[in-house]
Amino acid sequence: MNLDIRLRSEIQKAVTALFNQQVEQLQIQPTNQEFEGSHTLVCFPLTKISKKGPEETAKLVGEYLVAHSGLVARYNVVKGFLNLVISDQVWVNVFRSIYSDKNFGTLELNGKEIMVEYSSPNTNKPLHLGHLRNNFLGYSVAEIYQALGYKVHKVQIINDRGIHICKSMAAWQLFGKGETPESTNLKGDKLVGKYYVEFDKNYKIQIKELIEKGVSEADAEKQAPIMKLAIDLLLKWESKDSDTVKLWRTMNGWVYKGFESTYHRMGVDFEKLYYESDTYLLGKEEVLRGVESGVFFKKEDGSVWVDLTSDGLDQKVLLRSDGTSVYMTQDIGTAILRFRDFPKIEGQVYTVGNEQEYHFKVLFLILKKLGYAWAEKCYHLSYGMVDLPSGKMKSREGTVVDADDLMQEMADEAEKQTRELGKIEEATEQQIKELSEMIGLGALKFFLLKVDPKKRMLFDPNESIQLQGHTGPFIQYAHARIRAIIRKADSMEIRPGKEFDQVKSLEPAERQVIMLINSYINKLTEASRTYSPAVIANFAFDLAKEYNQFYQSIPIFNESDQAKLKFRIAFSQVVADVLQKSMRLLGIKVPERM
Repeated sequence: MNLDIRLRSEIQKAVTALFNQQVEQLQIQPTNQEFEGSHTLVCFPLTKISKKGPEETAKLVGEYLVAHSGLVARYNVVKGFLNLVISDQVWVNVFRSIYSDKNFGTLELNGKEIMVEYSSPNTNKPLHLGHLRNNFLGYSVAEIYQALGYKVHKVQIINDRGIHICKSMAAWQLFGKGETPESTNLKGDKLVGKYYVEFDKNYKIQIKELIEKGVSEADAEKQAPIMKLAIDLLLKWESKDSDTVKLWRTMNGWVYKGFESTYHRMGVDFEKLYYESDTYLLGKEEVLRGVESGVFFKKEDGSVWVDLTSDGLDQKVLLRSDGTSVYMTQDIGTAILRFRDFPKIEGQVYTVGNEQEYHFKVLFLILKKLGYAWAEKCYHLSYGMVDLPSGKMKSREGTVVDADDLMQEMADEAEKQTRELGKIEEATEQQIKELSEMIGLGALKFFLLKVDPKKRMLFDPNESIQLQGHTGPFIQYAHARIRAIIRKADSMEIRPGKEFDQVKSLEPAERQVIMLINSYINKLTEASRTYSPAVIANFAFDLAKEYNQFYQSIPIFNESDQAKLKFRIAFSQVVADVLQKSMRLLGIKVPERM
């Protein structure tokens, strides 16, 4: 039986025996690091049945558990908090159970399904630093749910239509001179992004020229020839003009090929791709149905709106006066289509930046008003922006940090540091490249995931790649060190067997590590409940840090007691396995050698 369950049961028995009353709800939490113990019982709620003060109640329960439970070695009371010290023999038994469970950290399928959306880019520019945080977050949340026994559907919606796509198309028509990814030796997404920037540059020039001729700024923005061309392309696309659709397919095809390469390097994948060009039609149908049923209303210019003022929000346009769709229209269609495609999903998680919080409030409310009960199962995994130290790693455009460039620079920096450390003399060039990629990408992912998603964060490339500190490479190095210990034990033919019964006491560092490993499933559950991979990232860091304390204080191979020696080899093996599993949930690989 799980230690936490056993302890809860023993405390319930103690309360019944001491106060002649059963209690179902108990407040048990991890012990504050200032005090000795692993589990803390909050005794204030028990005073109603004990008829005693919280400290005396805690003392009585503590004494009973020491005398009768077989789990608790000793206790200490801090005000109304009962801190429990579990006996070493119990911790050894806990460890034995973990060591013998080859699937530790992965629960059996529970029959539940969940969908996680992430990435969801526009096809008018390359992926950037914000997309990195988005992809790593969504992928990791999906992996965490999978470890807990869920069937997870990883999806994305590709925003492949609309005025922003037509801007790149317009600029390419005007200035492209037939350029292709092959003729320019540019990734397709970067080539299309180049023309999106070109559009913006020329649009600003044209607005300025019109204003100088006496046209108002508002009218100049509408009358600029390049904007007129983009709008004309949008209307032609929606009316299925063959030449326009052909150009749209060609340029989007360039982008998809570029994205594919970026996703491969990121280490993320998708089960199903949804395209706005498909889902917006269903969204339009739903909006028109909503007009008929009175959920939405039409204005005099023919545009369709929803009035959410009675819900504390405002009015929102759903179809423009010319009949073209807005983002909300396609999101309505996408949500409906997904629940049709996957009717068993318990929920749908949207990984999208916090600047879209209002958008998702409106979306979920609209879906509810349309009569879809599953709207309650939709969740917006909102995350903060990522900032960089001023002047570092600017992209060629000078405004955003390109994802490909950043990943390459991280791998390059990892290679530079690896060569400077000089521990790779026997490695081949290919092995050095693979290790550098593992360290560079691991550093990037860990740094972006260790911060709670809701927080805006500063990504410091130099800090992220250090071997010491709260970093991915620190954990990767701890794993590599443990694997070296296992290899040495194998060469000495030290192989753990059934000697754990002979281990009667633990060193504090050993106890601390086992306590941490025992909390792994609870951490997984917490990470899933809060949609926060930071819980797992910080668990992995704490585990690596605590193992390092053990390694520095206890020379493993100097141990003369064979039972303890074999226990410590097994102990190290489990730590390495759990580090590998927890880092894998973050999409991070750990090296065997480093």
